[in-house]
Amino acid sequence: MVDSLDNNLRATSGLWLPAILWEQMREDVQARLPQEACGLIGGLRPRALQVYPAVNALHSPVRYRMEPEEQIRIFLSLEKLGWDLLAIYHSHPAGPDHPSPTDLAEAAFPESVHLIWFPHTGGWACRGFLIQDGQFTEIPIYLVENHPKNG
Repeated sequence: MVDSLDNNLRATSGLWLPAILWEQMREDVQARLPQEACGLIGGLRPRALQVYPAVNALHSPVRYRMEPEEQIRIFLSLEKLGWDLLAIYHSHPAGPDHPSPTDLAEAAFPESVHLIWFPHTGGWACRGFLIQDGQFTEIPIYLVENHPKNG
């Protein structure tokens, strides 16, 4: 049974992200310095349910590419759970706070939110974007109360 909250979530654009998942990403971004961190977020649109950190195969501070085997493992897990790929996250350790020209050129999964983490006032901040046809549009990220993985 779908409750009214779920109906409201589905009618609103943006990504609904539990605080615990926000914190997992922030910790991953910090731990992978000086490299760009990267990973995927799965859930039931638009509600995020799990963060899947991945190794940056390029080991670069200015580019990322997820390890292919890890990416496949994550996609298989999402398929098994019946979840959607809601978002792709990565960090820009030295900025900018929006998609770079490389991000725009290499973006895949236009229906997924691209979360970009960047340094901000001694910590980290994050913005969400849809990237389609080499252009980006910012979309809202709603931090919500934590909830069980099964929604």
